[in-house]
Amino acid sequence: MADPADVVRQFIAAWSRLDVDELVGWFTRDGIYHNMPIAPVQGQAALRAFIAGFAGGWAATQWDVVNLAVSGNTVFAERVDRTTTKDGKQVDLPCCGVFEVRDGRIAAWRDYFDMNAYMAGLAG
Repeated sequence: MADPADVVRQFIAAWSRLDVDELVGWFTRDGIYHNMPIAPVQGQAALRAFIAGFAGGWAATQWDVVNLAVSGNTVFAERVDRTTTKDGKQVDLPCCGVFEVRDGRIAAWRDYFDMNAYMAGLAG
């Protein structure tokens, strides 16, 4: 059985490749992604469309893990997501993700962040 912390660390590292199919592959078939400021997305087809929708505007991203804590199959990852948009804007977004891992895949991911901070970064 895969270690939940390793799964989350590998998933976070995968974001730097911006490969939507790879990212979706980390989820269970019924996986849920919930950016807390907006409605959750469930299932691999919906996840693919959602992730492609926002990551498609990115030129590069690297997510730095600040703290990581594990309780059973739940992983808490405090991060700073450092993203450069295709039009050259730099957005450094502090956030915290809560991941539920099942059989080596992400069954649920909830991200908590300040949407205003993200939008301000995009505005330049």
